[in-house]
Amino acid sequence: MAEGAFVASGNGARLDQKQLLAVIDRDTREWNESARDMVSYLASQVADASDRGVLGPLLAATGGSGVVRFGGCEVARWGDTSAPEMAFSATKSVISVVAGIAYDTGLLIPRQRVYDVLGLSEFATGDAREITWEHLLQQTSQWEGTLWTKPTSVDVQSFREGTEVHGTPPGQGWAYNDVRVNVLTYALTVLFGRSLEEVLREEVMTPIGASRSWSWHGYDNSFVEINGASIPVVSGGAHWGGGLFISAADLALIGQLYLDGGRWGQRQVISTEWITRSWSPCEVKPEYGYLWWLNDDRIPWPTAPTTGRCARGNGGRHLLWVDPARDLVLSTHWTEHIDQLLAQVSAAITPASD
Repeated sequence: MAEGAFVASGNGARLDQKQLLAVIDRDTREWNESARDMVSYLASQVADASDRGVLGPLLAATGGSGVVRFGGCEVARWGDTSAPEMAFSATKSVISVVAGIAYDTGLLIPRQRVYDVLGLSEFATGDAREITWEHLLQQTSQWEGTLWTKPTSVDVQSFREGTEVHGTPPGQGWAYNDVRVNVLTYALTVLFGRSLEEVLREEVMTPIGASRSWSWHGYDNSFVEINGASIPVVSGGAHWGGGLFISAADLALIGQLYLDGGRWGQRQVISTEWITRSWSPCEVKPEYGYLWWLNDDRIPWPTAPTTGRCARGNGGRHLLWVDPARDLVLSTHWTEHIDQLLAQVSAAITPASD
C-alpha cells in the first residue's frame, strides 16, 4: 500500500495511510516497563484490601505492541505483534465469543435460568436460582458466594462504577466483579463438558488462522470433575493471575471476525445474531453488552467514536477495538494513552456515511 495514499474499503470508508502511519509513529512509543516484573506490577494494579493471593500463572510483559486492520487487511503495526501478552480483562470479551458458540449450537439460551440447565449448587438457593445466562454475560447476576477460595466481596472494583446494589435480585445492579465472571466460565465449562480453551481453539482460533502461541489459564485450584475427568476452568482476567495470553496479531483476528459479522472465508464461525446480542446495551449499564464495552455515549472512551465496541483490560492497556463504520480493527498490548490513540487512528479514517 503506497504511503500517503487514500484507500477505500469495501463499505466505502476511506483511510489516509500517511496520517495513520504518523499517528502510529508518534503515539505508540510509551509503555509501562514496570510490567516486565509481573509479580510486582499486578500487586500494584489490584486494589483489594484482602485476599490478594495470586492463584494463576503470570507472564512478564515484553513491550508495547499493536495491529491496525482496515478493510480486512493489516495496514499498520508496532512492537512484536507475535508475542503473547496477558490480556487482563480483555479476556472477558473472549468468554463472550465462546458463549456465542454455545448459543449457536443451541446449548445456551440467554434468558434461561442457569440452575434449570445445570443444577449446580452455586445456583441452588435464594436469588441465585433466578440467575440467567444473560445476567452472567451482562455482569448483572448479583451472585454472592465464594469460588476457588475467592469471595465476591473481595473484588473492590465492583464499586468503582457506582452501580453495585447489594441484596437485590439479578438484573437490578451491575458490578465489574471477577468472581462472578469466573462463575460464568465455570458454568460454561460444565455446559460444554470440556475446557473453554479447547472450545475456543477448535471452534474459533483454528478456523480464523490464529497462531498456536496463545493460551488460556485458570488457577491452581480451578478444576471441575466431568464424567470422571478433571477439567481446568479458565479465569476471566488477570485479577489473581491467569486469563488469556495472546498476541496483538491473534487478538486482531478475533476483532476482524466480529467486524465481518462472524464469517471467515466460507465459514460462519459465530452467528451475526450473537454479535448483535453481544453489542446490544444492558438495561442497567447501557455502555455494556455481553462482556463487550459499547462506546455509544462515549463511555469508556470520551474522545473515541461512538461507533466503536471494545474488549479492554488493565485500564485499556490491553484493547481490542472494532468500529464497523470505519471498517477498523485495532488491537494493542501495553500501549499507554489509549484514548488519544483511538481518537487519532479513527481520525485517519473517513466513515462511509461522511
